Order: sequence, then structure tokens, then C-alpha cells
Amino acid sequence: MASLNELSYWLNEQRRMDRVWYVKRLSANDTLASGSHQAGPYMPKKLLMDLFPSLQYSGKKNPRVTFELRLDSCHDIRDVTAIWYNNKWHDGGTRDEVRITNWGGQHSALLEPENTGSLVIFSFQRQQGRDVSLCNVWVCDHVTEEDLIENLIGVIIPGKHIIRSWDRNCFEEKNKNNSCCLSPENIPEDWRNNFPTTIDILKKVIELIPDIGDTVDERLIRRRNCEFELFRNIEKNIEFSFIRQGFSTIDAFLETAKKILQRRKARSGRSLELHLREIFLEEKLKEGLNFSYQPETENGKRPDFVFPCENAYKNKHFLSKQLRMLAVKTTCKDRWRQILNEADRIPVKHLFTLQEGVSVNQFQEMCESNVRLVVPKPLINKYPLEIQGHLQTLESFVGDVRLLSN
Repeated sequence: MASLNELSYWLNEQRRMDRVWYVKRLSANDTLASGSHQAGPYMPKKLLMDLFPSLQYSGKKNPRVTFELRLDSCHDIRDVTAIWYNNKWHDGGTRDEVRITNWGGQHSALLEPENTGSLVIFSFQRQQGRDVSLCNVWVCDHVTEEDLIENLIGVIIPGKHIIRSWDRNCFEEKNKNNSCCLSPENIPEDWRNNFPTTIDILKKVIELIPDIGDTVDERLIRRRNCEFELFRNIEKNIEFSFIRQGFSTIDAFLETAKKILQRRKARSGRSLELHLREIFLEEKLKEGLNFSYQPETENGKRPDFVFPCENAYKNKHFLSKQLRMLAVKTTCKDRWRQILNEADRIPVKHLFTLQEGVSVNQFQEMCESNVRLVVPKPLINKYPLEIQGHLQTLESFVGDVRLLSN
């Protein structure tokens, strides 16, 4: 296991003008956890075409480029290959995707199933007009490493990624969810003076995506994606105007960057809980009667949700088997252990997460600790097949807790 000092040194080494970072959290489909025969981290086609320009100009079927990949967090070096599978343009086929192959299969430290959910940085050494020949990689081994990185570049949530070019000359993906973006003239004036709170943004998201037709699982995913796009849209429109004015001192620049990163982290930590609270209310669960949000259980402990309510939990005559607890973690790798000492009266802890898969070994450890995963239905197929049948959807969980007050 690398030390934080090693990671700090590595980050400083990789923050160079010739570097392009691709940062994400590894899903079960990225590692070997899902059993996929095409294991390997997904990367956007346009990014890889930008980094390996010879692919699109070769005129060949399935052109490829080999380059060196150094997994510095595990001291592993190997040659990997970027391939454009393009039979759509040659044989009338359907494939038109760029993938990186030759990771090493079961011998690859990067594809280790236990890395599912880990934050990873791919640092490509860019050469103007030429193919990348070197990529340095760091896979986080612990939440302290993830915190160090997220304090530098912002929160990385499952299913999303960040592309960071230190020379500001790199492909940036266009917003795919334009319906959740506001034009500058439609941003409320008071938001410009005081950046909107997480609750303010959530209200706008609900206005854009009302409770019409979707299942609770689909509604949550759509709203969460919408909120992510809306927040970044508002942030860009409000903060960029100040940034373009420049800074008179380095301290002023650092203070602005710190403020933006802290806001991103605070929003990410609280927004998922608030999305769930809103859905519970829309599903006719009454706060204080059918559920309590952040109640105090014992010794100052405050789980995210208790069902049917805090009063029932504190009533010693209310049967413990009729109580439920729901913890909320955007990612659960390592963090799931934090909930084990919450709500002593409730032996089985339910944990809601947006993480795209866990390893079989980690899931077995959760089960042995009486932790049950609640996962939105659209994400269940991202988990290993042998785990999927043991996951509970949000809709199923809501149905169960409705019965607790009856």
C-alpha cells in the first residue's frame, strides 16, 4: 500500500502542461468483478481519438496503437493497445468504438475485482499531433487517498468522470442533458449574489423532472443526473465570470478554488439524502410518522433514515424487528463499515448506494456484517451476476417500509 506522501508526490509530478487526466470510479464492468470478457476501464471514444490521432487518419480496419502504461500505485508496467473497432465503416457492421486492450487479464492489478468502486486517475502524456506513448495510472487503495484527490479536483461520483487538461487544450464532452441546463438569462438573479443551496437546486430539478410515470428507481437516477448537470451549469455561468476577471494574488486564486471544491463536496454529500427524502414524501410516507431523517438514536448517533420514525425507535415497547435503518452512501467501497455502529436496536443495516458494482468478496463481507444493499434498478445489471438476486431495489424497499406503521 502506497503512502499519502507517495500519492502527493505523484500528483505533483503528473500536474504538467503535457498531461491529460481521465478520472473515474471503477465499475464492476471495468474490472474483472462482473466476469465480462471485455474487462477494462471504459473511456469516451472522442477522448481516445483526441489522444491517438493516428487511429482516425489511418484509413484501416480496426487500427491500433500500442503504448506504455505504468500503474504507479502498484509498481506494474505493461504495454497496452488502443484499438478503434470500426467495422461499421468497412464491412457494414455495427461496431464503432475505441477500447484499450491487453490489460493483462487476471494478472492485471488494475482489473483486480477488489478495486471495484475505487477512484482511478489515468494521466496521459500528450504529444501535440502525435499519439500518446505513455500513461501513468494511480488506483486509490483507501478513502484517505480518494479524499486527497477529490480535495484537488472535486468529487467523482459513480458513472461520471472528469477530463482535466493542465494546458486547457483538450477535448471536453458536451452536456448530454441540455434540458437540465439553464441559459444565463434564466438563472435567478439572487443565485448570482448567493450561490443556490443544495435544496434550491433540488427544487429546480423536481420542477424539471416531476413525479410523472417513472418508478421511484428511474426517477431518482434521472433527477440525480439532472442535478449533476444543473449544478455544473450554474457553477460555470456564475463562477466563470469572476474567474475571467483574473486574480491580483495567488492567495485570492487559491481561496476561490478552495471555495468551489468545498461547495462541490458539500453538495455531493448531502444531495443524495435529500433526493431520497423527497421521493419518500412523494410516495406518501409522512415525515415523523413513517420515517425520520437524520434522527438521533443513541449517544449522538444520527443515521440517515429510520423507519417508521424516531419515536418508534425510542419506544422500548416497539418491536425491534419492525424497525428499519437506511444509510446513504454515494460510494460504498470501504465506507460501508462506517454504518455498522449506527442504530443499535436495528441489527440489519440497509445501505443505499449508487456505486456501480462491488466484488463478490466484499459483498459476502457485507452480508456477514448484516449489511443489505439497496440499489436503483437501472444499476443492478452493473453488479456481478451472482450478487444481483440479493440486491433490493428502492421501490421494493419503499414497499417494505410502508408496512411498518400498519
